[in-house]
Amino acid sequence: MDELLLTAHTGREIGTRASRRMRRAGKVPGVVYGLGADPVAVSVEWPELRRVLTTDAGVNAIITLDIDGSQQLSIVKEIQRHPVRRDVTHVDFIRLDADAEVEVEVPIVLEGEARLVTQVDGMVDQNLFTLTVFSKIDSIPTELTADISELDVGEAVRVSDLLLPTGVRTEVEAGEPVASGVVTRSTLEAMREEEELEAVEIEGEAAEGDEAAEADDAGGDDS
Repeated sequence: MDELLLTAHTGREIGTRASRRMRRAGKVPGVVYGLGADPVAVSVEWPELRRVLTTDAGVNAIITLDIDGSQQLSIVKEIQRHPVRRDVTHVDFIRLDADAEVEVEVPIVLEGEARLVTQVDGMVDQNLFTLTVFSKIDSIPTELTADISELDVGEAVRVSDLLLPTGVRTEVEAGEPVASGVVTRSTLEAMREEEELEAVEIEGEAAEGDEAAEADDAGGDDS
């Protein structure tokens, strides 16, 4: 596991105005907490925060925070963003014990092509996009894959079908659906229209048969 070092500065001013000034200066206000120690208000440089969060590990990157010369393993617990501009307005770090499990959200990626679903113009509905797992910090997976190649309409790939790496566990119910094969509304409407058309055709054929039989009976009477 490559070390990601991020310098965090203490002694920042608290309050909305101070936080705005800080963000205008290219810094992000934050807090570090956990492991029974008091929370510490910090600030980090935005370019450096972006650097440590754009590795393959994403937001689950293990970060070594350098806080006034003291280093502490941490992970980002929450990122707050501006509702319109979407720029980062605050970040929460949680301290980590290198020998203890950490709870993280791992992205789920669908793998394969659900041919049985697409053959009937259905679609794959992804129900879970992340899975909450518990893992030692050196075993946190970057992502989990769900194989949908055998998925059919009315069926689902479930949490129990996910292959978790050694040392990784989840408390999510095994039967929780990850992805489901469903028929779209447009397909259902097309199927109903086709069934109605078939019913009309059958009724028409039956009516033609009745008319032919009546004609035969009429011809027999004349003879």
